[in-house]
Amino acid sequence: MCSYCGCQSIDVIGRFTAEHEEIINATGMLRRAAQAGRIDEVAELVDEVAGLLTPHTDAEEVGLFTVLRRDEDFTEYVDSLCGEHVTLDELLERIRAGESDLADRFYKELRSHIEREEDGLFPASLTTLRGDDWAEVDELTAAASPTSPLASP
Repeated sequence: MCSYCGCQSIDVIGRFTAEHEEIINATGMLRRAAQAGRIDEVAELVDEVAGLLTPHTDAEEVGLFTVLRRDEDFTEYVDSLCGEHVTLDELLERIRAGESDLADRFYKELRSHIEREEDGLFPASLTTLRGDDWAEVDELTAAASPTSPLASP
């Protein structure tokens, strides 16, 4: 995970980064359970990963992505990240439906997606967005996920 540019000092970016870590850890457990053929555990872990991933991606899209998408320099990149969110959801549903052999692919695609956010979009947002923009990101993100344990008070 990125730690070189200081973007994690922005509350919402720090929150998203912490959530990424949680999601990756849960996905690693899912991947290991699938590799070991522990089908009951796979089903439970799919639910755990989805419970972390869905509110996270919703909050990203409603907050940070909405504000960044307004800048034509970011529109295509943000749209591609949103497309990856859909792909990740679809893969998770296929794993839930019994295709546990897709857990490794899901893990790898998730890691790649997170790298694109943490090494690309998050640092770029630090240099692009200004005070009013960040206030809007915070407001939109909080409205999208008022019960998140990692949401700022």
